[in-house]
Amino acid sequence: MTIPDILPAAQTPATITRIADVVASEWIKIRSVRSTFWLLLVAAVTAAGGSAIVAIAERSTSSQPPLADPIASIFVAWLEYPVLALGILGALTFTSEYTTGQIRTTLTAVPQRLALLAAKTGVTGVVAFVFATALSFASFVLAQAILSGHRDAISLSHSGVPGALLAAGFSLFAIAILGLALGAITRNTAGAVAALPALVYLPLLTLTLPHPWNHTIGKFTLLIASYQVVSEHPHAGLLSRPLSLVVIVAWPVAALLAAAILIRRRDA
Repeated sequence: MTIPDILPAAQTPATITRIADVVASEWIKIRSVRSTFWLLLVAAVTAAGGSAIVAIAERSTSSQPPLADPIASIFVAWLEYPVLALGILGALTFTSEYTTGQIRTTLTAVPQRLALLAAKTGVTGVVAFVFATALSFASFVLAQAILSGHRDAISLSHSGVPGALLAAGFSLFAIAILGLALGAITRNTAGAVAALPALVYLPLLTLTLPHPWNHTIGKFTLLIASYQVVSEHPHAGLLSRPLSLVVIVAWPVAALLAAAILIRRRDA
């Protein structure tokens, strides 16, 4: 008996080529629609603008005490702004095809629905992570250019800064994947767009609860966990950086698992 005889069909070169074709198809889709460009532009403008506004405000208040956490206070403020743009970008990966009916053609060409979900997730994830990481570094450089010579200015080589910027990019990547999963679950752009802020922003209301419930529940929200992994001085009452990273990963993973179950059970 030869090795090819005992290998499953999924391991054949033809199948590998097939997977590469599906990924290539999804790459063509995401880069050829105008919504991708506009959503990335909105994310870039809001992130850069948020960073600049926070830096200008800090530079103009020199009478105030120095920031306890300059990385979080000057830089992380922008994290809340591009969230919806990247989340919607992820959602449109699925919902746009359901809206136009193109999903039937896609599923005919790629009947393996989990493979399609994986391809869309991979392509969207790479685009989101590369863009968000570049955006985090660019926003940081812009803010520090405005703060040049100010007491709160810090350099890129400052301890913890590169890791914080990478963590910020990863947080936006996670939200983009969460948006994609919501798009696969709802199959409707309006539904996904409504569900996204409900999952990202509404949980922050837990911070208004009496102590210690505000931190006990709030530490499991996406934005608070993102704050922890980006902050130079993580809040002692919240989860550690590694556990906060687990929280960030858990949200899109849970949504993807739900999407995987539904995409296999439902008709196009």
